[in-house]
Amino acid sequence: MKELKSYFEANKDRFLDELLDLLRIPSISADPKYAPDVRRMAEATAEHLRKVGADQVEIFPTDGHPIVYGEKMVDPKAPTVLVYGHYDVQPPDPLDLWDSPPFEPVVKKTKLHPQGAIFARGACDDKGQFFMHVKAFEMMMQQNKLSCNVKFMIEGEEEVGSKNLEKFCRDNRKKLSCDVVLISDTSIIDNQTPSLTVGLRGLCYMEVEVTGPNKDLHSGVYGGAVANPVNVLCQMIASLHDSKRRITVEGFYDDVEKVSGKERKAMNEAPYDEKQYMKSLGVAELMGEKGFTTIERTGIRPTLDVNGIWGGYIGEGAKTVLPSKAFAKISMRLVPNQDPKKIEKLFARHFEKLAPKSVKVKVTAHHGGYPVVVPTNSVEYKAAEKAMEQAFGKKPLPQRGGGSIPIVAMFDQVLDARSVLMGFGLDSDDIHSPNEHYGLYNYYKGIETIPYFYQFYASLKKK
Repeated sequence: MKELKSYFEANKDRFLDELLDLLRIPSISADPKYAPDVRRMAEATAEHLRKVGADQVEIFPTDGHPIVYGEKMVDPKAPTVLVYGHYDVQPPDPLDLWDSPPFEPVVKKTKLHPQGAIFARGACDDKGQFFMHVKAFEMMMQQNKLSCNVKFMIEGEEEVGSKNLEKFCRDNRKKLSCDVVLISDTSIIDNQTPSLTVGLRGLCYMEVEVTGPNKDLHSGVYGGAVANPVNVLCQMIASLHDSKRRITVEGFYDDVEKVSGKERKAMNEAPYDEKQYMKSLGVAELMGEKGFTTIERTGIRPTLDVNGIWGGYIGEGAKTVLPSKAFAKISMRLVPNQDPKKIEKLFARHFEKLAPKSVKVKVTAHHGGYPVVVPTNSVEYKAAEKAMEQAFGKKPLPQRGGGSIPIVAMFDQVLDARSVLMGFGLDSDDIHSPNEHYGLYNYYKGIETIPYFYQFYASLKKK
């Protein structure tokens, strides 16, 4: 791989500049006013694929945002790798908490990233990570080192639930047929401890609306006589956990997978400094389900969290109002054997029962996804393991991730293809938060590692 290293060193500055250009495009899929920018990002992604040598590059329209496809078929006997990524990003709010504008990327050094990190929305999730694959592909093409067939599928709706991806996959099974799906939308333990994600939690995302009086009321005239929906909503939400931080939704734990003591012990052998963990988050104490460590709580246990809550007057100054309505967005992370559709029904039934007669409740399901466990004895996993070991100099640890990538289970069902979750971000990269960033070390290490995966995968598949 000496030729690849030489090509990388000669072009690494350009690789960075090209990524910075993509990060300047505010491809926010959740906000309709950014639809032209999302389209512009799709066009930029397609143009990059054409430049690096992909064939059949096309932007496919959907009922939402488009999907970018490209391929390079080098040998009908070689295995085929489908690279999945997403070019859409989360909204950057709250803007006042960013140290620099979210779509004006800057590179600066930090304690965790002494070589520098790129600060911008989408730097790690997922523009920086999917673009590693484009640049690795460029290197393999330029140096004639591409040992597998490659297909790219980069979507624009991951941050809003990939609403149209399953239909696209079902409609294009032949075009997308592959031996493995390669995804970099996950993290490693730290830059000294490589890891591969072998499990992802599922997701059930709900919105609740509590209505009291038929209009906003004067809190002096009506306060104490009429139910305040904000107060009621807070009480209802507070009751969703008991004193041991277990979720009180009836039937919620019925299908939760019981993880063996052996696996729990292995999980907790990963490097973890609780004091540093708390310090980095600015908290004096951790909170979670009793009887489980932090690593277990974020990997193998389900959760319920309020992601947003609002109602009444929140402008400048004071307005003594008793609001008519209150709202909250609530997400539940699910573990193996939990069905998001079943959890939707259980949550809705439970939440409606909690409401006193003084208010009306409406529960709406947004999107969800199934949990996933990746086998560690497959050829696909072994190729990723060897690639990480080659690049980092040590064998990666298998880790269950706390986040959700709902489409992984869908790929297995619709495309009959296993996924390899080979990400290079860090949990501290503030994805979905202000000051999202991605280390230059991680970006470059990903570009270095990906060609090794192709090399080892082609070799192992032959055997």
